[in-house]
Amino acid sequence: MACRYFPSAKRKALFVGAAFLAACVAVPQCRAEVELAHLFSDHMVLQRDLPIHLWGMAEPGEQIHAQLQDASVEAVADDLGRWSVYLPSRKAGGPFEVVVRGRNEVRLQDVMIGDVWVASGQSNMEFGMKTVANAEAELRKAGGYDIRIVNVGHAYSEFPLADLKAGVSWAKADENNLLNFSAVAYLFARKIEDSQHVPVGIIESSWGGTPAEAWTSLRVLAGSPELTPAFAAWAKILEGRTEEELRFTQSQKNPVAGQKTAPAPRDLNAWHPAYLFNAMIAPLTPFSIKGVLWYQGEANTSESNSTYYAPLFRAMIEDWRAQWKLGDLPFLFVQIANVKASSPANKWAEIREAQMQTLTLKNTGMAVTADIGEAANVHPRNKQDVADRLSRVARKVAYGEDVKFSGPIYRSSIVDGDQVRIWFEHGEGLLLKDAIGSSFEVAGADKVFHPAKAWIENGTLILRSSDVPHPVHARYAWLDNPTCTLYNAAGLPASPFRTR
Repeated sequence: MACRYFPSAKRKALFVGAAFLAACVAVPQCRAEVELAHLFSDHMVLQRDLPIHLWGMAEPGEQIHAQLQDASVEAVADDLGRWSVYLPSRKAGGPFEVVVRGRNEVRLQDVMIGDVWVASGQSNMEFGMKTVANAEAELRKAGGYDIRIVNVGHAYSEFPLADLKAGVSWAKADENNLLNFSAVAYLFARKIEDSQHVPVGIIESSWGGTPAEAWTSLRVLAGSPELTPAFAAWAKILEGRTEEELRFTQSQKNPVAGQKTAPAPRDLNAWHPAYLFNAMIAPLTPFSIKGVLWYQGEANTSESNSTYYAPLFRAMIEDWRAQWKLGDLPFLFVQIANVKASSPANKWAEIREAQMQTLTLKNTGMAVTADIGEAANVHPRNKQDVADRLSRVARKVAYGEDVKFSGPIYRSSIVDGDQVRIWFEHGEGLLLKDAIGSSFEVAGADKVFHPAKAWIENGTLILRSSDVPHPVHARYAWLDNPTCTLYNAAGLPASPFRTR
């Protein structure tokens, strides 16, 4: 269905109302045979230690019987043919067979029970194993792990869908089917299997070049005044432009995030607020998972949509948790890497700050990557360190292990004469790789920043510049492509920051 876009507030309200109406009246077609939702297939992983939710379609009124080993449950398809059952939770193990019977029988073979993670975001999450550093050696290790993978594929919708598009199928991770599968997610899964000793399933739901608002539900976007700029930005992009004009303009204006290094989606609907949530996330939310991995932010570095990223990202996380109904579902994300961007100055630094601020949400965690990117490539090939840092966060946040999982995070600061003293969370064993350089800056009341000398004193960072006798502000690595020099004893980098 073709969409029209209305930049005025009144027309935006009409669009929002129409989308909700479509969601209410659109129902799945009834089926003559019992069917499971498309997410279910042979070789899949079901989440351990949580009730196992199975659902699908059948003839209205049809009796449904589901069985996993010695556990069985029954249900009746409703007037629309929808059915849903919960099998008792189980510990990790397998392989098992899941049987669903009605007028016909569906059998799922080689089903494992372990931990399932949803991996979402844009192109750095979509970045396949075939392009990762040391790809051949990494792929040869696949046979030593019991990791199952599934990619939901690209899709969008005006309203939330009850099911994924057809053709989705789980597989055992091997050298062939990993070539185009998320490197970050797969390498993360290996780390988790090594530490937790359970089968790991990864559901990849990502689309390169897409902004966060496309992954956020319309209910949230339309319900918060802070987020209404997302609609204005979208309307401004489309106003009076064809798809070809937009693609050309975007690639010329921002070549780092444009066609040569980070292609924008060929279909502009992938940028539309809520459309990817509707088709690629909403159908997953009835499925129990261990947590979410998120790698996104590059597409929000423009002048128009970087300003609302902080409330948007926070609202998106809270809404996904509400949709999944799994409490404070672990939500782990990658802070965007360093790159020589041609977007407005320091917008990448602003997105990193917005991501860091999201850590105030319970059960969130962040992997800093501003020290391991590639200046000329928005898609750095070193995904191993990204996955390692994410897995450390998971071991703490999702699994409760006592591990060092974060680099220094700015906590507070004071001005002491001509110096600025700064305290950090996770700052044990602060380490400076270079005490002088552009990484550290201070400014007076005029907010003109100058390079500062840095040193460690009693577990705090001290900054001083002879050009700023009365410092008021300080910042670290506040560039699109910074030089990172501040670490802790665990060897983890500090997040870029600025004092307020």
